[in-house]
Amino acid sequence: MKTIKGPALFLAQFMGDEAPFNSLDNICRWAAGLGYKGVQIPTWEDRLIDLQQAAESKAYCDDLKGKVAEHGLEITELASHLQGQLVAVHPAYDSLFDGFAPKAYHGNAKARTEWAVQQLKWSARASRNLGLDAHVTFSGALLWPFMYPWPQRPAGLVEMGFKELADRWRPILDVFEEQGVDACYELHPNEDIHDGDSFEQFLEALDSHPRACINYDPSHFILQCLDYVQFIDFYHERIKAFHVKDAEFNPTGKQGVYGGFQPWLKRAGRFRSLGDGQVDFSAIFSKLSEYDYDSWAVLEWECCIKSPEQGAREGAMFIEDHIIEVTKKAFDDFAGGAADDEQNRRVLGLV
Repeated sequence: MKTIKGPALFLAQFMGDEAPFNSLDNICRWAAGLGYKGVQIPTWEDRLIDLQQAAESKAYCDDLKGKVAEHGLEITELASHLQGQLVAVHPAYDSLFDGFAPKAYHGNAKARTEWAVQQLKWSARASRNLGLDAHVTFSGALLWPFMYPWPQRPAGLVEMGFKELADRWRPILDVFEEQGVDACYELHPNEDIHDGDSFEQFLEALDSHPRACINYDPSHFILQCLDYVQFIDFYHERIKAFHVKDAEFNPTGKQGVYGGFQPWLKRAGRFRSLGDGQVDFSAIFSKLSEYDYDSWAVLEWECCIKSPEQGAREGAMFIEDHIIEVTKKAFDDFAGGAADDEQNRRVLGLV
């Protein structure tokens, strides 16, 4: 078994115009002061990284790592959730997702997708230049408007949707393969791959591409009433990244999984800061350790009640307390003894 690394912090939800959230140096100093050992960098945030330059220049990446290391931190992964979302967008969401891309691509879905694909390919190369083995992203969605089958979905629609999604991602994943980096999809509602079954459909359409992996985030599973611990039993070989995020699901006589169009504060299922929700992180850290997950435990803060500053302060210690220093010996080793084939045969009554 191996020991999980952490605590680390995903910086996306913390960036802002005021210090200490307005620059790489300031936010790293702040995160280190809270006890974090790593940071996950969103590639769409140009105050943190120039993605194209990172893809093209090892020297730039060495300098970036050095700036982070000055604060006693490591870069855990790069993240491209916004760009990954734009690899596949159903027309119903076109105008809503335009904001994820530069203004030059607004109103031009084809150009926007081409931009997103290039961003993902740069992310693979930048990850390698930074010495990273995993990258986190979203898959995008063509099928999500048809998630609930009413009216009935036309025969073959789902298969066609996953084939198209795979066709768009295969050239990207091939670049990740060339760079030796895993693309870790966050299985998330509004993405075509949002649970185990949909991930398997995606894998099948990709002929089980070796770089199609998972960013494990239990918060999205508890809101789907999915067994998020058993999920690790099924997919541990593909879990290469880990977002530590809490959630709770409290259905009422008026509202369940779909949330009644309510704001986050009034939804039956809502995200919470670590320790304030219902996710059994002791079971998760135990299960991941059992399966030799040895990469980072990264806090993603999303909470409808608690401030991000408090969530980050409490989250560092929460993760630290849940990381298991895995044992190197069996607890009953003291009672054992040397054995050989002859003794074992005697024990079994074979001689």
